[in-house]
Amino acid sequence: MSYLTLALSLVFVLIPIILSKTLNLGLEKDTVIATVRSIIQLLVVGYVLQFVFDAENFIYIILMVILMIFAATQNARKKGVSIKGITWKLITTYIVVEVLTQGILLGFGITPATAQYIIPISGMMIGNSMVLSILFLNRFTAEVESNQDKTELILSLGGTPKQAIHKQLITSIQASTIPTIESQKTIGLVQLPGMMSGQIIAGADPVQAVQFQLLILFLLLTAAVVTSVLLGFLSYPTLFNDKMQMVKIVEDE
Repeated sequence: MSYLTLALSLVFVLIPIILSKTLNLGLEKDTVIATVRSIIQLLVVGYVLQFVFDAENFIYIILMVILMIFAATQNARKKGVSIKGITWKLITTYIVVEVLTQGILLGFGITPATAQYIIPISGMMIGNSMVLSILFLNRFTAEVESNQDKTELILSLGGTPKQAIHKQLITSIQASTIPTIESQKTIGLVQLPGMMSGQIIAGADPVQAVQFQLLILFLLLTAAVVTSVLLGFLSYPTLFNDKMQMVKIVEDE
């Protein structure tokens, strides 16, 4: 694709802007900002990745992964500022997901230890974990607030913090992982995944594209469940003090 054809594809941005303007949806500004940011960010990342791939230096790979984790944390923490220490909980979660998935991939020799494989897969895993953590935090904080009376009642009757918060925690984990699980049930029937479609368009063997896409789907499933479970069990203890009393949720420092 040339820059000319890329410019012509901006017609797909004009369509929602025109509809927004016609129906007074007020989405024009956000659409323009999102478009400009995506163009700049992706072009910059494209040139950076070209440099990293050519350099073949493992230090650059690590720095790229750290940058991804930092960016994901900064975005996700906005949804969980009411939970004490949420920044470090998110960082820990993303690191565990990254180490677990890449450890299995590289340890079993499923993918080679090159930037061409590590960086894109890491980006998908960390990005998916970011979305799942946002879904979890939204649901968990809502569940805690709406069930505070029940939680305090269980504590007053001698229940432990884990027992008092168990239902809210499990409900939040289930709710945050459902989209990933449900989307995998219809893969290939309702939609062709982006990576698979991209490989086919690039001329790859469709069967090989399917095999690689299945690998990514399995990784995404692990990332989704591990993210929600780990973040949940890291978060709920901060809702209680040493005397097993529920405390007011505070702002993250």
